[in-house]
Amino acid sequence: MIHYARIISCYAADTSGVCSALFELGGMVVVHDASGCNSTYSTHDEPRWYDMDSMIYISGLTEIDAVMGNDEKFISDVCKAAEDLHPAFIAICGSPMPAMTGTDFDAIADIIEQRCNIPTFAMNTNGMHSYLDGASQAFSMLAENFCEKTECEKSDKIKLNIIGATPLDFSRQEIVDDIKKWAYESGFEICCTMAMGDTLENIRNAGNADCSLVISYSGFEAAKILERRFGIPYVVGVPFGEKFSRLLKDEILKANNEKCNILSAAKHLCDENCKTVIVGESVYSTSLARALELDFGRNSRVICTLDTQKDLLCENDLCAADECVLAQIFQGCETVIADPLFKPIVPENVKFIGLPHEAFSGRCFRKDIPNLINKKLGDKFER
Repeated sequence: MIHYARIISCYAADTSGVCSALFELGGMVVVHDASGCNSTYSTHDEPRWYDMDSMIYISGLTEIDAVMGNDEKFISDVCKAAEDLHPAFIAICGSPMPAMTGTDFDAIADIIEQRCNIPTFAMNTNGMHSYLDGASQAFSMLAENFCEKTECEKSDKIKLNIIGATPLDFSRQEIVDDIKKWAYESGFEICCTMAMGDTLENIRNAGNADCSLVISYSGFEAAKILERRFGIPYVVGVPFGEKFSRLLKDEILKANNEKCNILSAAKHLCDENCKTVIVGESVYSTSLARALELDFGRNSRVICTLDTQKDLLCENDLCAADECVLAQIFQGCETVIADPLFKPIVPENVKFIGLPHEAFSGRCFRKDIPNLINKKLGDKFER
């Protein structure tokens, strides 16, 4: 039997991805789901609830409303809340129950926008996909509907968008702040950061950028939209380690000068017999693999357990999400770098290096999540 997990955890769902991507931007996010389910998004998948508020709500879907298809109650409640709160936009997203009853979120969004005169968007989530799918939809919505090319002061510095920042991949604000610090120290000017530690007003200026840096798969589609709309090239990678960070700087300069896209992280070296594997999200994992290669001369194979596109991986990387398949892959490894909740399916004779991932293990290991931005990777990752 496959497609089930007997031992390991599961990743945060697409609804959590939407909530996380839009958390700080002054919009109202409404998840159409049963009362009480909001605790999943607020207590397990979103650490910012401890420090700030956000307009994220649950619709309180009841059994009778679901059976009878009472969409008017949902629409009226959203409009009443919007009248009181005056959000910059409204995003509505689904969960398994409305997906089963065939709720038409696009039509509901149109009705809400007409009644409230507030931009309203349907996020086609159903709770059955990973957080990357939801966050990707949210970032794409921002890139398509809010980003503009505006009049701005001329600068000799390259203007950079940083796309794909959520706590589900980067946990703490200090990690994203260090990415921004690296960008400033590299001589770049930041237009916006989608969407952790930034505002909707800054994101509106994304069309003025010269290049986009994609730091997670959730930002990949948004970067392609900005390229289509404004001709902004993109580079894919997270500035891990000292040498890869310097390389990313050079490739951003190249992308700007030559107007080309560069998938920096996917260029790491590995072969089918590589005995070190890195498990997780594609951009994060391939960036770490490239950093290990440049800093230690150590080749690693990425096992992507989430949504991705094949060109974001190197030729010999793998996509595998099923527990039984992963356990079989680990049998032939010497070292596994993964979230600690993968350890129970790793053989005892295989070296395990824990690399916590907020979207997989939640708050359990947050204090152990390392900040690898533009720093020596340290003894932890050496043989």
